[in-house]
Amino acid sequence: MTKTKSRILTALALTTALTAPALIAPMFTAPAAIAAPQVVQDFSDLAAKVTPAVVNVAVTMKAGKDDGDDVRASGPQDKQMEEFMQRFAERFGQQGKPQGRPDGKQRPQGEKGQAVGTGFIVDAKGTIVTNYHVVSKADSITVTMSDGTKLPAKMMGGDEKTDLAVLKVESDKALPFVTFGDASKVRVGQAVMAVGNPFGLGGTVTTGIVSARGRDIQSGPFDDYIQTDAAINRGNSGGPLFDMDGNVIGINTAIYSPSGGNIGLGFAIPSSLAQPIVAQLKDNGRVERGLLGVQIQPLTKEIAESLSLKSEKGALVAMVQPDSPALAAGIKSGDVIMSVDGKAVDGIKELTRTISSMKPGTSVKLGFWRDGKDMTVTAKVGDQKEDSAIVKAKADGQPAAKPEPMAYGVSLAPITPEARQQMKLDAEVKGVLVAAVEPGSPADDQGLKAGDILQQVGRDAIDSPKMAAEKLKEAKTTGKPVLMKVYREGMTRFVAISPRAA
Repeated sequence: MTKTKSRILTALALTTALTAPALIAPMFTAPAAIAAPQVVQDFSDLAAKVTPAVVNVAVTMKAGKDDGDDVRASGPQDKQMEEFMQRFAERFGQQGKPQGRPDGKQRPQGEKGQAVGTGFIVDAKGTIVTNYHVVSKADSITVTMSDGTKLPAKMMGGDEKTDLAVLKVESDKALPFVTFGDASKVRVGQAVMAVGNPFGLGGTVTTGIVSARGRDIQSGPFDDYIQTDAAINRGNSGGPLFDMDGNVIGINTAIYSPSGGNIGLGFAIPSSLAQPIVAQLKDNGRVERGLLGVQIQPLTKEIAESLSLKSEKGALVAMVQPDSPALAAGIKSGDVIMSVDGKAVDGIKELTRTISSMKPGTSVKLGFWRDGKDMTVTAKVGDQKEDSAIVKAKADGQPAAKPEPMAYGVSLAPITPEARQQMKLDAEVKGVLVAAVEPGSPADDQGLKAGDILQQVGRDAIDSPKMAAEKLKEAKTTGKPVLMKVYREGMTRFVAISPRAA
């Protein structure tokens, strides 16, 4: 072999050695590792641990306590959401109302109705937690343990605002119980397990995850629900929602559903809210709540702008109740409460929860905004009793007063003695009557309607249509929304109305 031929073969050999792996690599690639089959989480040990402490609650009610359809949580202010809530938002369990007869006929007079729900034991002495709406109208209550033992129960106390109730059973032996966990540490996505009595079938275990936290479904002043996709149905009301350590992090209370069955939208009262309520009901049979004595409303962008606020955080004081801690401390209608004891108040829910959780008699420092300035006062929290009666004022028709055309699309008239009598207005209600609202006007956009009482423009109280016209004319020159205080059906609120576009 010549040297030239030898060099060519060597070059070819080197080329083959360098390129061959790339050409034949796919033929010799090691097979991909087969993924190990996913192991489905086993909840059996957890279920065995906690289910003995979960009970079925059967309620018997005398005839005459049936109000008809299930009570539904009230919808939010937004019209579309309100319609959605009215059509689809249902509380499960029987809402403390009797079930109809299986044949669909009316129950004969004197026949008792029945309802079912769920509860769970929180101490060895037989203290049971459930929903208030399950037992609020009970004539008698019977709980059934997981082993079939039936025990009569009595109601120790209930709280409608948080929909919680505490029952008590007597037993000659220590009963199994579960403990509350820390709901503040609950994370979206973590696994949870619900145990309950859906449709009266008895102890049922379902699992899922925490879908969301802090849900407000407009069912009450303390809404702060944990949302879960664990299957929850009618009869689960009052049942526990467990974390994976077997601690109760929520009390299953409400669902969204078009049919009354589960579609993966369940809501549970967090243990952080329930635990102190349960403790008070157990010890006192009632809940002591702090009271400030103000009617509040959320801030809108327009209201914040009219008050020269940089954000919409805070709670606007619409009305201060007579002889209230707020009045004694110097709080006025139109103030915006921004903080409590140095802690910022983001909105009306935070203020309500903060003050309500305080023991009556506690001194609290309130930070608020008034006339473009930050101010601070100290108030002594009162005791929240049953809601006091408020004089109702409803316009059954427009009074025979000649309206005076006003700016912003609203016509005002004096409150005549005839109008006051027709609308059943208390003598203390001052202001001018909204006689008409122009459709599509700024006033109409903000919800004003004939029969409202305009009491204040900006910071000035109004006592005549002429005065209102002057104040509105002044406000229009600023180009900013003007704040108006409006009285309707015993309640006052503020609205901010922008001037018409030029």
